[in-house]
This record gives sequence, C-alpha cells and structure tokens, in this order.
Amino acid sequence: MAVSPTHTDWRGRLLGYLDEHRGDIVTDLVDLVRIPSISGTDEENEIQHVLARRLSDLGLDVDSWEIALPETLAAEDFPGVEVDRTEGWGTVGRLAGRGDEVGRSLMLNAHVDVVPPGDLGTWGEAGPFGAAIRGGQVHGRGTCDMKAGLVASLWVAKACAELAVPLRGDLLLGTVIGEEDGGLGTYALLQRGWRADACVIPEPTSLDLAPGASGALTFRLTVTGRAAHASRRLSGMSAIEKFVPVFAALRRLEARRNEVKHPLMTRWELPLPIELGVIRAGDWASSVPDVLTADGRLGVDIGEAPAEARRALAEAVSAACEEDPWLRDHPVEVEWRGGQFASGLTDADAGILDVVRRAHGDVSARPVDTWGTTYGSDLRLMTGLGGIPTVHYGPGDSGLAHGPYESVPIAELLTATHALALVTVEHCGVAAS
Repeated sequence: MAVSPTHTDWRGRLLGYLDEHRGDIVTDLVDLVRIPSISGTDEENEIQHVLARRLSDLGLDVDSWEIALPETLAAEDFPGVEVDRTEGWGTVGRLAGRGDEVGRSLMLNAHVDVVPPGDLGTWGEAGPFGAAIRGGQVHGRGTCDMKAGLVASLWVAKACAELAVPLRGDLLLGTVIGEEDGGLGTYALLQRGWRADACVIPEPTSLDLAPGASGALTFRLTVTGRAAHASRRLSGMSAIEKFVPVFAALRRLEARRNEVKHPLMTRWELPLPIELGVIRAGDWASSVPDVLTADGRLGVDIGEAPAEARRALAEAVSAACEEDPWLRDHPVEVEWRGGQFASGLTDADAGILDVVRRAHGDVSARPVDTWGTTYGSDLRLMTGLGGIPTVHYGPGDSGLAHGPYESVPIAELLTATHALALVTVEHCGVAAS
C-alpha cells in the first residue's frame, strides 16, 4: 500500500511517542494486573470505572453504562455465563474521526476479567496479583490473558488523543467484562449498538494473526448410582464406577472429532479437546456414592454448528449407556449450561488481516504466522452478531493463560502497542494537515 507523506509522518510521530513512554506502558500493565478483576467480583466492575475515567480524561467520548443483567441474561441469543453477578458495566471510548467518506472505523476490543488464581502457593512470593517483573517479563494472573493487550490498546488511544492525530475514521476502545465465562460484555456492547468497520482483539497470540476461533460448549453430566453402606457395596451401585465407561466414550469421541482438522487448526495436535474440569461424587467415605456430576467443555470446530457438536456428544454418551445394563436403565443426563462459545471466522480476504500483517512487519523482524485459536473468544460475537471482520493479534503465549506461571514478555507488549498504532493509522486513515 502506498502511503502519503502525511500518513508516514504520523506513523513516525506515534512510534516516537510510544518509544518515549516504554517504561510508562510497562508500569501501566503492572498497575492494572494488581486489580484482581476476577470474573464476577466487584473488582471486575471497579477496573471498568478506572478505565472509563482514564478515557474521559484523554478527551474521548465515553459511553459507560450499567448492563441490564436480567434482560440481557434472558435474551434468546445470549451466550451464557458461569458466575453470578449482581451488576455489570460496559465501557466504550470513542476518539471521533473526521467523518468523511474516506475514513473507516476501528475497534480495539479487550476484556478486563481474569480467571481465579488457583493454588496461591504456586505463585511465589509476589502472589498472583503482584505483577512481579523478572527476566524481561511481567508475571501474574491476567498478564497475557489479556491485560497486556488491554494496555497496548489503551496506549494506542492515549497516543492518538494526546498527539491529536487527525484520524479520518473513529477509533473505538471497548473494554468488556465476562469474556472468560461466555462473552457478557461484548454481547452487551453489540446490543448497545456499537459497531466498527473492523476490529482487533489483542488476545495472546505471540504476535501471530488468528482470524478464526474454535468454539467451546460447557456441559454437565449426571451419573446416577445407588447408595449403600460401603461395607455392603455390592448392594449398591457406585456412580463413580459407572462414570468410567462414559469417560472412555468421551475420549473416543475426542479422537474421532480431531481426525480431520480445519486448515487454520493444523498447527494444533488437539484442536478440539473435550475435557472435564470439575467432578463431584459422594458425601461420605463409608457410603457408595449415588450421584456423580462432571462439568466439562466440548470443543467446536470452525464452521460447525453448536447444535451438531451437542448432538455428537449426546449420541456418544447414549451409546455408552446402551452398552451397560445399569446405565441402560439409568441413562446419564446431559445438560448444557454456562458459557456457550460458538466458533468464529473472518474471511481470508478481509482487509484488516493485511493491515495487521503489514503493521507487524514494520515494527518486528519476527515472521508472522496465521492460525486459529483452540479456545472460544469474543471474536465469534464480533463476526457473528456484529458482522465485523475481526482478528486476534496480541502479546503473550495463550499456553500460559489460566495457569500458575502466567506471564507476558515486555518486548511483545511494546511491539504489539507499536503495531496497533500503525494499524490504526492505516485502517482509519489520516487527514492532510
């Protein structure tokens, strides 16, 4: 793409500004990680208020609203939640463009919520929210998933506002809650009416492009047994024992579903995992457990209808029950609950992909790859409900997310910030001085 002298000048000024504030960008990440904005907690909304004030102080038009939870959660197309909330807030900051026919709007969409830290003893002296800096990385819960991407987006908006870059199209920064458990914040943002010509979600991709995302459907299995005193266990039926063939059936289903891979998913050994994250059974050591519940997630292929994925799991469980005399008479119940992430995909010829690819190449010598994520994300809401071409591009390795060693390289944080600034200038365009 040929760029005008004015275009080139603003690119240089933005990159220079960000270079001057490298330390401030890192400090900002540290400060935001120290807000323990776990999904469903008060801090999840507290960080939204912090960000709304900051965007307002920058002179952006800020839409900060309380999400009408009862109506939103009851909507027919709502994607589900896994934690309880008494309130939820949405935030969008808008740096208005010149509004002529040349400008295109860009949304940077970043979630503020993080998952619980798990065993605190695995986090070291600083703890999960200490945001310790070691070895050129910031460590702590939420560093890569995805407060580094949030900070990169925030500093792009800050740089454009403070330098008064004459963008032709609007730059929008949407900060959202509830991404980790279904997508409440982005769903509410779209229901609010916010749209853009393109969107970048800076989820951790190690600075690769991910225009596709598989889905993930949360389910619960309930296995029924028969209680008895453990000393007379043969007079009962252990729900744990009857769960074993069902678990084996799920592993066979997983293998079958991964035999053929979508072209964007060939880098992954297991792009469509089926995993059980919570299993509960029994209430007394000397009793035969009469009920077992297992909560898990089912991977959904890119382009696969969620209903088809649900049917595949239900049929596998039903077949396992038919092979067992007890389960034939006491079939396992399958319930779909919590977050229901469909897959999402942006067309390969969408212009935003080339814009991000060029911007990355201008600030980094590292080659950029293109692939799809194995996790559900808000990309499918932006492309599906919003009709907005969307791509993941952000700092950090998603393999470290949700674990006790979560961290993000400072170099990737800064590279992403620089690249997103160039994406903004090229996509939105700049007016002549």
